[in-house]
Amino acid sequence: MKVGIVAGEKSGDYLGAELIKAILVRYPDAEFVGLAGPLMQEAGAKTLADMDKISIMGIAGAIKSLREILSIRKRIHQHMLNWQPDVFVGIDVPDFNLSLEIKLKEVGIPTVHYVSPTVWAWRSKRIVKIKRAVNLMLTLFPFEEKFYQQHNTPVQYVGHPLAKSALNWRVSDEFLSVAKDQVLPSKSLIALLPGSRMSEVSKLAPIMFEAAKVLRDQNRSLEFILPAANEKILGYVEALVAELNAPIKVISGYSRDVLASCKLAVLASGTAALEAALFAKPMVVMYKVSRLEEWYAARTMVVTHFSMPNHLTDPPVVPELIQDKATVDNLLVEVNCLLNEPQEYAKQQVALSEIAPKLSENSGALACGAIEEVLRARSMSSDSLK
Repeated sequence: MKVGIVAGEKSGDYLGAELIKAILVRYPDAEFVGLAGPLMQEAGAKTLADMDKISIMGIAGAIKSLREILSIRKRIHQHMLNWQPDVFVGIDVPDFNLSLEIKLKEVGIPTVHYVSPTVWAWRSKRIVKIKRAVNLMLTLFPFEEKFYQQHNTPVQYVGHPLAKSALNWRVSDEFLSVAKDQVLPSKSLIALLPGSRMSEVSKLAPIMFEAAKVLRDQNRSLEFILPAANEKILGYVEALVAELNAPIKVISGYSRDVLASCKLAVLASGTAALEAALFAKPMVVMYKVSRLEEWYAARTMVVTHFSMPNHLTDPPVVPELIQDKATVDNLLVEVNCLLNEPQEYAKQQVALSEIAPKLSENSGALACGAIEEVLRARSMSSDSLK
């Protein structure tokens, strides 16, 4: 089996690696070519470019890097036309993958999109493009499956691969060695995850760091740790810690070990919020975008909450500090509430603890089986035309 596969972010790299492993169980000789991060490459994928090159947040960032992004997409498109994979799997990054999937589907290459765009939350008209682009949508959450069924789009809910792992997570010895005294049981560890893109880290990290200084002055037992998503962010936050004299230990990677070990998390809305929820860690979510993006979102959003955990609990329990509300003072109020009011901490933790069991599926096997059905349907269609 030949599989074209494209991921553009750290979270997609994890999902892609799990999918590759599941496919290799059934098809040991399968080949995987496209755009892959380190985990996918370790699992056996060949990458045609640096995955981080398309990991862009926001309109301004996309415009700045547009020429390079389009060049990478053109290269992948041409390679797929020459290579003729049995199936193409686009993992998340819909602005990159959907247009590519449309072109490949038009020439008869079956296309699968893994991780639904938040079309159910905003820019709902994208469903028209999605229907053109995919033979199958693989969703992480059950309510998304219902949305696509209502719009007559082939869909399969597969759960979240990390959910099962989170329920049985064992903190690595490597992380314990790197973090050292920051994870001692006697400490109150607060995880800071300002994002995986510089565009969001540069907006949120200074707020988080100033709040950390005040919190540490209020309570000397508090410890703060930041797992940098990549080397570029590592360098930026280390310099910022030194500049602000912030009481924060910065490490490279180990974000899930950090979440598994912390008392609570302060993080950017996105994948990290979901991962914190899977570990049932109370959190405060922050989000800042440009005024242009804020204006656009306000006119296309159909939901009232940003972070995924608030779409998976009823009622929503995670505090969200969005745009102008993302300030040091507001962050201090929310963190102190979780630290000093046990009933508020317990309320959030109990609600979040129900998420991982609900999303725990054999995701890789389900996704692989769904892809096989796409290929089987294509084969039957081809046979009927003979």
